[in-house]
Amino acid sequence: ALQPAAVPAFAFAWLELISHRAFMPALLLSKPAQKGWMLMHRLLIDLFVFMEPYLRRSNNQLTQSVRQLYKGTLRVLLVLLHDFPEFLCDYHFSFCDVIPPTCIQLRNLFLSAFPRSMRLPDPFTPNLKVDLLPEISQPPRILSNYMAALSHNGLRQDLDAYLKNRRNSGFLDWLPDRLRASNGDNPNAGYTYNVPAINSLVVYVGTQAIAQLQNKSTPITHSAPMDIFHSLITALDAEGRYFLLNAIANQLRYPNNHTHYFSCVLLYLFAEAGNEFIQEQITRVLLERLIVHRPHPWGLLITFIELIKNPRYNFWAHSFTHCAQEIERVFESVARSCMGPGHVSGSAGGTEGSGSENTGLGPVPIPRTEGSSAH
Repeated sequence: ALQPAAVPAFAFAWLELISHRAFMPALLLSKPAQKGWMLMHRLLIDLFVFMEPYLRRSNNQLTQSVRQLYKGTLRVLLVLLHDFPEFLCDYHFSFCDVIPPTCIQLRNLFLSAFPRSMRLPDPFTPNLKVDLLPEISQPPRILSNYMAALSHNGLRQDLDAYLKNRRNSGFLDWLPDRLRASNGDNPNAGYTYNVPAINSLVVYVGTQAIAQLQNKSTPITHSAPMDIFHSLITALDAEGRYFLLNAIANQLRYPNNHTHYFSCVLLYLFAEAGNEFIQEQITRVLLERLIVHRPHPWGLLITFIELIKNPRYNFWAHSFTHCAQEIERVFESVARSCMGPGHVSGSAGGTEGSGSENTGLGPVPIPRTEGSSAH
């Protein structure tokens, strides 16, 4: 095959070929419906797998050729976001698996996509009741095989057993070690953890949790899935926790029941964290996705607005929001963009006029925004 990994010198011509106006639209519009989607998905995965080792480096280490290839890839994705957003929506999981954590804007392009048939609610609408949106109870379509990586260390069987009856109390104790990368994983990735396994676990546990909530009256906070998330956020080291939080934030997309559930999970973990370092890391994962160029995922905005506005989280009282003047300015700038200048006043800002809504999933609120506009 002539994919970039096999013939690197052909990478630019290869990208031009697969994105050509006579090829890419024809492939994505081919009948029967979505027959060509799998092929286009495979081509883009090949591209990202080739670029991943280069993009994992810091920005000042990128060569000029990699920068140009990256810019070309961004332009292709912007075309897909405009003309074929459903393609990006349905395959977001597998794309996030191969995009390095450093490529935040690239990942935001996938997570910002929403179906053309949907009219996206303005996250800055005053008194927006997210739990009453008709789309918020609908599951998203995921064409990627998000359960494949759960075969890592035989994780799927033990995970199912715990989700079913919570009897194996030792499961939570050794789960962090089971998520570590083994010798058989990609040796060049440079990560201590098996990131695809963490991504798979988060989505699988989330889908099981939503199914349980629909069939039972068990609150979101008293469930086996939440026990797993809370245990991991506490037991993992900083690197593993960062990958876990990224996997959760990857589900904060357009209005659907995954966005709703994982927004609740993230807010609950922030509220119940017994360690300010964990709260700081949750904030970092959200903030670094907001300070890059647009687009920003709808669910990400909804979650961050709730976090900084609702007095339940006492966000502005935490020391990391004003540990340095530069950091304080960043928080204030993002808060103004999310809520309007009237809601931010130094480190004490963001609590005026705030309120919370009952989500229907439990005591964790989903945002109600007041009198602001997007910048």
